Amino acid sequence: MSSVLAVNAAERERLLASYPEVFHRSFAQRWGLAVAAAVVLVYLAFCFVFFNVIPTFVNGNWDRAAIYLQDWYSWRAQPRLRFQNGQVVPQWTSRAQYPQNATIPWMTPSADGGYTVTFGGSGDRLDITPSRVDVHLDGRLYPVTITPERASLPAGAPAQMEQDGNKVNVYFGFEGQAEIRNSQVYIQRRFLGWANFFFDTQSPFWGRGFGEVAGLMFSGERLDPARSNASLALDNFLNNASWQHADILSKLMQTLVMAFVGTLFATLVAFPLAFVAARNITRSRVANWGMKRLFDFLRSIDMLIWALFFTRAFGPGPLPGIAAIFFTDSGALGKVYAEALENVDDKQREGVKSVGAAPVIVQRYGVVPQVLPIFISQSLYFWESNTRSATVIGAVGAGGIGLKLLESMKTNSDWDKVAYMVLLILGVVFIFDNLSNALRSRVMGKKNH
Repeated sequence: MSSVLAVNAAERERLLASYPEVFHRSFAQRWGLAVAAAVVLVYLAFCFVFFNVIPTFVNGNWDRAAIYLQDWYSWRAQPRLRFQNGQVVPQWTSRAQYPQNATIPWMTPSADGGYTVTFGGSGDRLDITPSRVDVHLDGRLYPVTITPERASLPAGAPAQMEQDGNKVNVYFGFEGQAEIRNSQVYIQRRFLGWANFFFDTQSPFWGRGFGEVAGLMFSGERLDPARSNASLALDNFLNNASWQHADILSKLMQTLVMAFVGTLFATLVAFPLAFVAARNITRSRVANWGMKRLFDFLRSIDMLIWALFFTRAFGPGPLPGIAAIFFTDSGALGKVYAEALENVDDKQREGVKSVGAAPVIVQRYGVVPQVLPIFISQSLYFWESNTRSATVIGAVGAGGIGLKLLESMKTNSDWDKVAYMVLLILGVVFIFDNLSNALRSRVMGKKNH
């Protein structure tokens, strides 16, 4: 037993002498991870308190956010039923979802000069007259009295009705709501889907089913003697006054052009400049240092800042977006290209140089074949990324669909159009992501073979 312990003790001493870094670890090695985790937790707690996270969530307008979310996948008809000369006169304030003098099934005139507005199929409705509004909820009647001063909530009204100053608000769930005043009733009637997405109310195809439209396009009599029904349907779709498909698609193409042209120009400029920045290619420390600092300057200023600068210089449009992408990516691609050049295998260069080739030929055949797949792969990745970035910089005035998206958001009522543009952007990003991945795989695959 003693000999075994002695051997073990001797072995232990040998291991301690041979691998002191394993057995005598520093404080940082032993406790560094725990200290870093504690610092991160303290920092997150500080941010949690400093940015008032809990009050922000508590005081957030979640009801308004829910309405905006509903507007993404549904639409609201918003007539104002005004009380004028003892009559109820409808006035439309939304995006012309119905033609003039159209028959609206959920809003019908009554014999006493008023209107009946129905909400869903459960019997909930409003019977509106200039002196009284009868609210029907869950099969019960709640009369709201109208006087020149105010609208008054009836006794025993349910939670779906509330007195808000001189007006009464009535909530019908998803189907909509009503705001009853002494001079008008403001209706918000909600429906699933996007209203008039294909054709606006001025189109002869409005209100027709898909089968009927298809029949008219391919076999029906001409609605316009000057052109075919298919051509008329396409024109009516693109020039839809509510949805502006042609303008949105045009802005989307602007965004794609901004991303492609900006990335292409950045690639063409970064390619030769990277050879100047690479220390193993250009044997001048001054040139290396100066070019790398230029790359740092270009890429350190965010693309959004460049876009704001060029928008002020050239005005709104795609040119500031192209310039912003070009400046930012010239620096980023130049740095990536230079690092790739500094890691090339010098054996190929030496082989070309040994036959007496000129310096340009040495770079052409000794360096470029090694780095070209990397260069192409990186440019494709930046092109894919810029397809998304071009949308953001467009929102600050650099043109493209980003500007159109911001305009729709500012109206605070076109959230269905916002959803439409977001889906278009997601589709384009998905397509270009897969295209870029396929091209990069092919390029890198050729390198491996």
